[in-house]
Amino acid sequence: MQQQFSKKAMLIINPVSGKKHVRRHIPEIIRTMMDRGYLVTTMISSRRGEVTEFVREFGCGYDLICCAGGDGTLNEALTGLALEGLDIPLGYIPCGSTNDFAVSHALSSDILTAAENMVSDKRTRYDIGVFNDRYFSYVAAFGAFSWLSYTTDQNLKNLLGHSAYIIDAIKDVYKLKAQRLKLCADGRTYEGNYIFGAVCNSLSVAGTISLPPSVVDTNDGLFEVLLIKMPETILELDGIIHGLVNQDYTKPGISFFQAKSIDIENAPGLEWALDGECSGLHEKIHIEPIPGFLTLQG
Repeated sequence: MQQQFSKKAMLIINPVSGKKHVRRHIPEIIRTMMDRGYLVTTMISSRRGEVTEFVREFGCGYDLICCAGGDGTLNEALTGLALEGLDIPLGYIPCGSTNDFAVSHALSSDILTAAENMVSDKRTRYDIGVFNDRYFSYVAAFGAFSWLSYTTDQNLKNLLGHSAYIIDAIKDVYKLKAQRLKLCADGRTYEGNYIFGAVCNSLSVAGTISLPPSVVDTNDGLFEVLLIKMPETILELDGIIHGLVNQDYTKPGISFFQAKSIDIENAPGLEWALDGECSGLHEKIHIEPIPGFLTLQG
């Protein structure tokens, strides 16, 4: 009996994400999608930015766009949707090294389970962020921890997974450098020398920092903002580390709050990361949410 396909799906695969396990599951992923009535077009990305190009050039007309990769792959896919104004559900198979987005949204880390969920009827809306003229799904960050996702050696990430980030963070403690920053959030101003800052919509940041589920709502039109000042003493550094580990953001040197519209004046040379990927240098930044833009299927 000839199979009938009632829907069309684009499946984009980053073959080098995580430990490269997704490559041996491609036939099973496609079969799973076909069994749910999807005619599947499969594309393999080979360089940074190509996922966005695939979505922008070919995405229109599909009922579902799916990506298999890490947080950076997901960022490229939603960027393509945002740039073209496409309201198409996005399916996601998280197979990167940390998968912060998947952790926050309780997505399965098992590739085949995620593929099954991806073709279910469950759809949920999530906010995304606009960072000047770019987009992010869960975090814009600078300083300590924020560089880990894109500077940690890929072979080390493939071998050790999350532990690779911890090793890299310890190895590069000497890189901690205070950055002068002025941040205005919904009429409040924060200014000082900071070693870390994050504007996020997530329960997990850089695989190392967890935010309280009682506060984070990924579809409320608000960001969670975390700022960490340069500690002046070892005791203050110890207090900051203790506060981050135990989600106690009342410790001296830590500012944690929610905001919608955020304007930032950077120190010269300050570099930000969007969803763990380097975004370049920016003297001034405006960040705001697009409430409920992302329709996640699964």
